[in-house]
Amino acid sequence: METALHRLLLAIVAAIACAVLPAQAQKADESLFEYRGADRMDRIIVAAKKEGTVTVYASIAQTDMNSLVHMFETQYGIKVNVWRSGSDEVLYRAITETNAKTYKVDLIYDPVTELEALSRENILQPLNSPTFKDLQPGSVSKKQDRANVLISVFVQGYNTKALKKKDLPKSFKDLLDPKWKGKLGIEAKEASWFGATVKAMGDEAAGIKLFHDIAAKNGISMRKGHSLMKNMVIAGEVPLSLTVYTYMVDQAKRKGAPIDWFAIEPVIARANAIGVARHAPHPNAALLFYEFLLGTDAQKLFASLDYEPSNTRVESPLKNLKYTLIDPVVALDERAKWETLFDNTMMAK
Repeated sequence: METALHRLLLAIVAAIACAVLPAQAQKADESLFEYRGADRMDRIIVAAKKEGTVTVYASIAQTDMNSLVHMFETQYGIKVNVWRSGSDEVLYRAITETNAKTYKVDLIYDPVTELEALSRENILQPLNSPTFKDLQPGSVSKKQDRANVLISVFVQGYNTKALKKKDLPKSFKDLLDPKWKGKLGIEAKEASWFGATVKAMGDEAAGIKLFHDIAAKNGISMRKGHSLMKNMVIAGEVPLSLTVYTYMVDQAKRKGAPIDWFAIEPVIARANAIGVARHAPHPNAALLFYEFLLGTDAQKLFASLDYEPSNTRVESPLKNLKYTLIDPVVALDERAKWETLFDNTMMAK
């Protein structure tokens, strides 16, 4: 009788357990990536501190990243490990490690087109952040697995000792003037800028021909790396560059370098974005760093470093400059086309 009763009790317990298990499993699997409760940030901070560290792959300038890391570590006491390289290298490493199932990175910072490529490889983790509503329109992907953290605006840079402001070109057509022969340069990987620029001109064929004629008539020196191009302008080796970033020029100006920028319309800009790795070893610390980068504290730091913030609650240092953002989906789809056109056009003889 005791045996029968014992079996009955076990059956009842098993039945109750089966009924309860789905609800318990759902609660246990509830992710902070989707949680929207009032205590969301408190939960994220507690979970992140338990992990204690976060690994970031980034292509942002080392000195600027150091400022961000210092602010974050001071505020949260969580160690940030940064591997910094060029945008292509960050992209390739993230893809290579994922394919090898060697999951080391927690958060990735790279130009938005590279983040779009990672999204298509299913490498990024979708999430739901309340900060999304504060970002510039179009800052968040449809999958919500990447978000724009700042904007890099392309303008024209010149050496203030070699050129006078009154003599600067007012349009790209002005660069056909023979006086610009041997004085022009451009960063060597500006295919997305080139594509967006000629499209914004309203006539792609005419735009391509214009730049082809400029290159054939006056020559355009191509150098890889925006920092290198900025330094060549400062040194006077390239008196006028068709593409420089506003923030690089403004940072150099503050240090007394003989460089300034001006803007020929159409003005094109490219977003830099962030995403949490789907297989992040420290997902909660990654989420906290993600929220930190989009939040007002980090965005104010970006603005103080002359970057264009993506958070509209932070005043822009370029508030009077209108620009068109490169569409990362189109840029990635048409990358091969515009890389070929860019190289053939800028190297025209």
